[in-house]
Amino acid sequence: MQQFDLRSARLWLSPPTADDLDAIVRYCQDPLFERFLTTPWPYRRDDAVYFIEEVVAGRWQTGEEFTWGIRAPSGALLGMIGWRTRGDIGYWMGEEHRGRGYTLEALTTVCDWVFADAGSGTGAEVVDWETSIGNLASARVARAAGFRYTGIAPHVVPERDGSHPDGWHGELRRDDDRSVKDGWPL
Repeated sequence: MQQFDLRSARLWLSPPTADDLDAIVRYCQDPLFERFLTTPWPYRRDDAVYFIEEVVAGRWQTGEEFTWGIRAPSGALLGMIGWRTRGDIGYWMGEEHRGRGYTLEALTTVCDWVFADAGSGTGAEVVDWETSIGNLASARVARAAGFRYTGIAPHVVPERDGSHPDGWHGELRRDDDRSVKDGWPL
């Protein structure tokens, strides 16, 4: 599939490029990434090159996954968000950009696109979310976006070592009203 951009009130979502390498490497040094994400650790420049050239480009081409850099209107990279056509979404935000609602805005924008089937060919009825137990920041964003907490179950996305430990799971359905739902472990 041809890569494309999405826009929201404050953000520009566009596929990451080689121009983003330094920012990606810098953001991925965050100790929270080691604890809560499946990115390589320690994260090196070669990992970012592989991510952009192989993972992002290859999965866009096959239609398997759509990954966007979360950007300020200036184009500065703030974070990353991606939706896999098997149904799940993931995101991260650079440390200095957290707490401003950017991740929530990007998540809402991507979910709106998924449900509108704006050229994705997916016809998705649900977006799944998962995170490591204890990742309160990710859970707060999903909750604020209207996701329903569905409980603890093994991760779908494998950890660095290939294991599938238990994690928190949630879902957002196309016809959900996007209000905050009770029952989250926050």
